[in-house]
Amino acid sequence: MRTADGRHSHDSGHGAEPHWTIVVPVKTLIAAKTRLAAHAGPHRAALAVAIACDTVSAALACPDVARVIVVTGDPVPAEALAAIGAHVVADPEAGLNAALRAGGAEAVRLAPGGPVGALQADLPALRPAELSVALACAADFDQAFVPDAAEIGTTFYGVRPGVPFRPRFGGESRARHLGGGAKELTPGGIPSVRRDVDTPSDLEDALALGVGRYTAEVVTTMRGSSGWRTPS
Repeated sequence: MRTADGRHSHDSGHGAEPHWTIVVPVKTLIAAKTRLAAHAGPHRAALAVAIACDTVSAALACPDVARVIVVTGDPVPAEALAAIGAHVVADPEAGLNAALRAGGAEAVRLAPGGPVGALQADLPALRPAELSVALACAADFDQAFVPDAAEIGTTFYGVRPGVPFRPRFGGESRARHLGGGAKELTPGGIPSVRRDVDTPSDLEDALALGVGRYTAEVVTTMRGSSGWRTPS
């Protein structure tokens, strides 16, 4: 059960209250998943919302996560994500990292003594147990990050309590996070934390891992339509 701010109202099962606040930035639907447009056709917007819903649902189900803050300027994903338990704040419309910093500030306001993490919104295969592994590893460092499957970008960035929250997402963010002094985390057994989805082949890889129910429903609809394309 969760409170109005998206927080667990019960013990985590690990003997302590869950403590991480996770910030998830969600683009406006007009800008979301444009590289999937030819593949998804008229279902692109629904797919983007579904992927975000599966990401947030998995994060909320992680026993080490106290709350998920979604930062978005689009009312459609905002409503869908609030309905599954996210705490939604307005996007300042100044870019991805500005959105994350806004969410980070809200995280500190809600839980000043807790660690803060940023998680990309495009992890439809995310497993709560695998996220828990990443968070446990991150807790050992002032700031840490998980690279994406291609080892170019970043899917997760987190800081200890009191450490400045300085996400450097976008493009070749792995190199920027390394340059900013963050510890790279690549433990085994967390493929779902690293499998972001930007392209049709990424989506197929996520489907092979096993996606959440929201993405699965949209993909089923896509496959039943005449415009479905299998990536080459």
